[in-house]
Amino acid sequence: MDVIEHEQTGPWEGVLVIPVGGSDIGVLVLAGSSGRIERERARILARRGMTALSIRWFGGPGQSPGICEIPLETFVTAIDSLRANGAERIGVLGVSKGAEAAMLTAVHDPRVDVVIALSPTSRVWGNVGPGRDGVQRPWRSSWTWRGQALPFVPLDDSWTPAEPRGGPVAIRGWYELSERTFAHMLPPAEIPVDTARADLLLVAGGDDAMWPSLPFAEQLARRRRASGSPVRLIARHDAGHRPRLPGESPLPASPRFLYGGTPEADALLGAAAWPHILGLLREEG
Repeated sequence: MDVIEHEQTGPWEGVLVIPVGGSDIGVLVLAGSSGRIERERARILARRGMTALSIRWFGGPGQSPGICEIPLETFVTAIDSLRANGAERIGVLGVSKGAEAAMLTAVHDPRVDVVIALSPTSRVWGNVGPGRDGVQRPWRSSWTWRGQALPFVPLDDSWTPAEPRGGPVAIRGWYELSERTFAHMLPPAEIPVDTARADLLLVAGGDDAMWPSLPFAEQLARRRRASGSPVRLIARHDAGHRPRLPGESPLPASPRFLYGGTPEADALLGAAAWPHILGLLREEG
């Protein structure tokens, strides 16, 4: 399917990809802590008949340089843009911290019909990088809503990586330690996905080395089922933090982080999730 791309320069940098002839389905596509604009992912969705918008939600002009007290209104404004471009059914697809943002947006904006959370967390965590003031500590929430910081879990600064100095690091253990250290702070920080009207699709790998996304996804699924809300969980125990959808390029290894999994397992997880992603966005069951 032919598509048309429009560069976005305000109120955030991004790309809007529209099928020729338009679409009544709109998808907001969010990267994680890489901060990139997910151009390839937006194009793939648009070629399947959906208007796709991917934005830079931190690190851009006028934005916080890190994931620190990011207003959820950022994503509400993006949904406004999709609606203005003819979308009646709204999906938000995010990975990692972008999945955290996607779920929280659905909690606060009832216009969201579908959330696709790749490598999700089940709770709000502290900031990743500095806020607008350039300061990283003390720990602050990653998100705000209507000017108020959301309850969050900080990270335990006593953690040290097991990997040799100078090599890429697996930080999953940092999150697992922090869950134990700050156990009393977990309940108010849980993402209340049971209150969102959106359908929820969770995609997670058991070998995720960034954070325990599969246990997080299982927690989210239990929360939804307990409330009688629909949820689907697609998992592979050998996949890591970066599932890849059919048609996407493999991601290069990082000099900073270990993500777990293998390119083959990550692609197989994305392939398993893909028909469910398309089905939910198209409201096909």
